Order: sequence, then structure tokens, then C-alpha cells
Amino acid sequence: MKVFDDYAFKYDEWYEKPFGKSAYSLELECLKNLHIQVDSSLEIGVGSGRFASMLGIKYGVDTSKRLLKIALTRGVRSIVAKAESLPFKDMVFDEALIVVSLCFFEDPTASLREAHRILKDRGILLLGLVLSESPWADFYKEKAKKGHPIYTHAKFYSYPQLITMLKSVGFKLDRIYTTLFEDPQDEKPIENRKILDGFHPKGGFFCVRALKLSL
Repeated sequence: MKVFDDYAFKYDEWYEKPFGKSAYSLELECLKNLHIQVDSSLEIGVGSGRFASMLGIKYGVDTSKRLLKIALTRGVRSIVAKAESLPFKDMVFDEALIVVSLCFFEDPTASLREAHRILKDRGILLLGLVLSESPWADFYKEKAKKGHPIYTHAKFYSYPQLITMLKSVGFKLDRIYTTLFEDPQDEKPIENRKILDGFHPKGGFFCVRALKLSL
């Protein structure tokens, strides 16, 4: 998506601002509750490599060349590729990670199907995302209406929609955590760092682990 090339450095710098830095650390903590260190892993929609580098994921794909250059400085080896058409053989990875990217993919179901294809049997899919039931989704939709260059391209999915997509391509939900229990804003550091087991629609960030089933 061209917008991520155009705003690559501003996008990455967001993580250094007061809100972005605190949100990132909380989201990372949530993901770590579900992440398992494995031999081979890939982040789909790796962006600037912030999540992959901190989770020990060495490989990534993204459509933005500029973001991938930043990811390389963080030790993440990445190539330009679309989530819907991954340039890998079947069953080569133990884990696939998709964080805050599913809402930007052209075809989320096709992307999940590709993740299923490149994972080994009983491989792990780890998602970090905002779901449409959350007040944070409404917050970002309002930004989109006002012409925000990135959120105008986002589409948020409901929890039932996500589960349906996962099941349709051969994944089984294993566990979900919810965090970011504050009124939506994007300037002040986050104070409530609670992370709860399960799906809680009043939260703002959801960490989902699913397991690959053989089709």
C-alpha cells in the first residue's frame, strides 16, 4: 500500500511519542503472553519491524520498501510481498504473526489462508488487532472520516467475523487476551495497563492465538 511508503518515517516515529510508546509497550506485553519461541517464524505486514524484533522473529514481509529498510536496521530480514500471495513453500514456518495489519489487507481471508499454507501442522498464528466492537475502532473511524491518511484505508472486523474467517481457512482459536481499557485518545501515555484473559469489547487491543488444523 503506497500510503505506508509515503508516511514510513512518520509511522515509525509515532512509536516514540508519549501515547505511541506506551501503547506499543502494552501491546507487546499482551502479545508476549501468547507468543512461544519457535525455530522459524514470520511476521506478515512486518512494517518497520518493531514487534518482530522484540519477539525474536527474524523474517518478515510487507508491501512498503521504506518500512522494510527500517526493519532491516532492527535485524529483521524481510522481502516485499503481499499478504495474499506469500513467496514461500508450504509448511515452512512454526509461527506467523500479524499485528495491526489485518485491517489494511486487501483480502483478509486470503491472507489468513496464506498464513495457514506456510505454517507447519499445529503451527501458531498470533494476531494483534483492534476489533470493531471496541470504542477504539470508532475513534479510528472518526479519524478516517476527517481524512487521516492511514486510517482511511483501515477496515475493522468484529470478533465473530474474525472467528469465522479463521475457521474458514483451517484455524482453531486457542486463546485471546484484551488490553487498552481506557477512553480512546492518542496523545497522553496510557495509565491502565491491565491485560485480561478473554474477549472484552470495552478494551482496545486484542491478542489472539490460533492453531493450524489440517484441512
